[in-house]
Amino acid sequence: MRLLSLFAIGILFAIGLAVSGMAQPAKVIGFLDIFGSWDPSLAFVMGSALMVTHFGFRFVLKKPSPILGGKFQLPSAKHIDARLLCGASFFGIGWGLSGFCPGPALVALGSGRPEVLTFVGAMFAGFFLKDLFDMVMAPATAPNQ
Repeated sequence: MRLLSLFAIGILFAIGLAVSGMAQPAKVIGFLDIFGSWDPSLAFVMGSALMVTHFGFRFVLKKPSPILGGKFQLPSAKHIDARLLCGASFFGIGWGLSGFCPGPALVALGSGRPEVLTFVGAMFAGFFLKDLFDMVMAPATAPNQ
């Protein structure tokens, strides 16, 4: 049941991204072009998502646990560090250059357009490089005995 509900939520999210225009790079670039021919329509999409999240979290987190079991997994980090700033910068640069962010890019994969395939390939290469970097930079965890 849990897997089926996750699949349904993913499909609903993908439909929302497609209907809102988030999977159209030209629309996203138009939204990001605040000093040119700015298209504010995605601001309404993002604002709506923030409102749903704001009120949804208040409602859902009053429950002792998620409906389908387990426990709530909320972020615990409360500080801004170089890792966060670097990741946000890479995300913003990629979004601005391509017009894609990860979710809409996966939705746009169905189009088969070469630029989408290139972006998703680069995105997964970035995931791999980040994991490789983490492994190289991780402190040695030898037992202290």
